[in-house]
Amino acid sequence: MISPKSFQTASIGIRQTALRRIGAGGMFLFLLIAAIITLFPIYMALLNSVKTQGDMLSNILALPASLEWGNYTDAFRKTNYVRSLWNTFVVAGTGLAGIVLFASMAGYKLSRTPGKLSAFLFGLFVMSTLIPFHSIMITLVRISSGLKLQGSAVGLGLLYIGLGVAVAIFLYHGFVKSVPKELDEAAVIDGCGEFKLYFAVILPLLLPITATIAILNTLWMWNDFLLPLLVLTDFKSYTLLLSTNMLFGEYNNDWSAILASLVLAMLPVILLYLLLQKYILHGISEGAIKS
Repeated sequence: MISPKSFQTASIGIRQTALRRIGAGGMFLFLLIAAIITLFPIYMALLNSVKTQGDMLSNILALPASLEWGNYTDAFRKTNYVRSLWNTFVVAGTGLAGIVLFASMAGYKLSRTPGKLSAFLFGLFVMSTLIPFHSIMITLVRISSGLKLQGSAVGLGLLYIGLGVAVAIFLYHGFVKSVPKELDEAAVIDGCGEFKLYFAVILPLLLPITATIAILNTLWMWNDFLLPLLVLTDFKSYTLLLSTNMLFGEYNNDWSAILASLVLAMLPVILLYLLLQKYILHGISEGAIKS
């Protein structure tokens, strides 16, 4: 015979299991809806990039009557895709190299030398992330003009270093705390100088957070439109998004070529994300929680 206490315990266990399943189902539904909302614009771009202008304007949600791959040929030619892609690589590569190099060194040094000065400098870097870009936009353009960075893809990459280094320092600062200090001491005993210690011992251990910073900053620089529009004055140095913007006319917009151009622009960065996605969550959690 089952005692009342055992029956009550079993009932509580059943209710808890049911609540957990309901919670898991609700979370799955929420994530499914969020995924649909996020992926829907990409689906629409892919769908309408292979339609004629007339088919797209008549019914934007309908499947194409025939696949118009010529839209991609037109987009490739009108945006001078190879040159624009190279300019975008130069901008993102310059900015990313500087952000990783300077932020990793600063994050490591600030983390390994605790004190009031280090805390003050780290606080300045963190507080700078709260400054909205639009409040410094005009000043930044004047500075870039004074330093002869206007119209240069490399110059634009240098500006991105200054804008992106603060968040990267925050993440590196937290991640370095998970690296044992005993490694530093052992390397010094073996005769490593400070720079050799950093590049030979510490930097390889920062690969997870470096991959996270790389993908986040590449996504940001690749998809940015406002700063390149302000800095790149010569169409020969235009990035992919600026070249796509040239397809918008005053009286007529070639939407088929525009959507095809946007698909071509996002393909490289999507491939990069798929290659490095396993590092993103791990790197962010390690860098943010330990800070």
